[in-house]
Formats: sequence, C-alpha cells, structure tokens
Amino acid sequence: MSRALPVVLGPDPGSRFPDPETALREPDGLLAVGGDLAPERLLRAYADGIFPWYAEGQPLLWWSPDPRTVFATDAVHLSSRFRRQLRRSDWTVVADHAFDEVVLACATAPRGGQQGTWITDAMRAAYSRLHALGHAHSIEVLDGEGRLAGGLYGVALGRMFFGESMFSATSGGSRLALAALARTLHGWGWPLLDAQVENPHLLRMGAQSWPRTRFLAEVRRLVALPGRPGPWGEAFGRIPAAALAPPRPDPHPGND
Repeated sequence: MSRALPVVLGPDPGSRFPDPETALREPDGLLAVGGDLAPERLLRAYADGIFPWYAEGQPLLWWSPDPRTVFATDAVHLSSRFRRQLRRSDWTVVADHAFDEVVLACATAPRGGQQGTWITDAMRAAYSRLHALGHAHSIEVLDGEGRLAGGLYGVALGRMFFGESMFSATSGGSRLALAALARTLHGWGWPLLDAQVENPHLLRMGAQSWPRTRFLAEVRRLVALPGRPGPWGEAFGRIPAAALAPPRPDPHPGND
C-alpha cells in the first residue's frame, strides 16, 4: 500500500529505507526524501531496488517506480540497419576507461524536452566515490581515434547491474555501449540489467516493463550472488563493434 507522503530519511547512512512497495503512486515511485549520497546509503538503496533522482535545488529524492523497466541481457535488440553499420565500423568498446568523463558527458548531453540535468555535481562526486570503491562502472565506446563516441554508467551489486545514464557523442554510441554491456553481462551469468523508467528508445531496443514486486524479488536474489567488485577493464576487454553484429549464418552453406 502506498503512503500519503514520502518518508523523511534521517542522518544515519546505515539506516534502512522504507519498504519500496509503500512508494507513492503519484508521482510514481517516490519513496523517501532527504538523507545523503554516502556510499553506504547508495549501496543499500540499490540493493533494495531504490535509486536517487532529483534536480538541482530540490531535496534528495529516492524512487522505486512501478512498473520497472529492465533488459534481459540476452535480449537487447539492434536494428538491421545499425548492425550493418557496425560491421564496417572501427569503434571498440571498453570498460572503466574514463568513468568521470562518461558521467560528465551524460550530465551535459542535450535531451529533448528536458532543461538542466539530474546528474548534479553532488551526484557526480557520489558515483565517482562508488567507482573508486569498485561498485560503479562505465562502458566507453571509442572511435578509431580513441575519442568517446558514447557510453553509459551504472552500479553493480552481486550479479545485478543498475544502469544510471547513457549518452551518444556520435549517433549510435549509447546503443552500442548498452549492447556490449548486455552481451558481457550475459556471458558472466548476469541475467538482468535495470533501466529504471521506460522511454521509446529503450522499448525499441527490447526493454520490458516488470511489476515492481517481480523486479524486487529478482534483485534480492541477484545481489546476494558473488559479483565482480573492483575495476572491470581487464575482464571486459576490448570488444570490436563488428563483434556485436556478426553476419547471419548462410542458410545454404555449400552453395556458391
């Protein structure tokens, strides 16, 4: 049952959040106000299926919307046209190569219908601390000159990845980052990638809407499993763009 008002958090970063199932229905998912962005509190929030989202000048707001937008890591869709482009591309995808630059690019990327950014200076500093502790990670798409063509960042707990934001400096950069991350997570045995709130772009790429109850049950299961704390650069490797769009198998192999 939702509450009439969000809970006001106290100063102890180790204190528990209210049950996400009690979040407001309007605005959808608003659960709590206040607190801080200390690593302990942030990690506790994500483990409970909660994330911070607020604009400059607002109090710190915590959310757990219903439904929740997720990707199955083996079901990210790239259009046929984009796959053809990738087969000719000199882009590569790496991880934890330029975390702070990716977060800044996400904060400053123009977004239709939006003024300003929710990735405030305080948020950037908080996720930079999580990155230094081995819990936040970035995925970078590099063009042939080694420049950022796009990327994303998020938080990993156990075998669950919580996506926060992505950007494209060149068309397709964020799509490739998401596809490369999903493929890698699937290979590691991580079945789910949180995308928070749906939009048409995510739905075209295969995002699903899950009831919050289902999402929270899966999060509890996955965050309890052994994960990959620490830098991801070596384990992730360097993925050529073309590897995300292999040619389709010939249905008649032997016919020249």
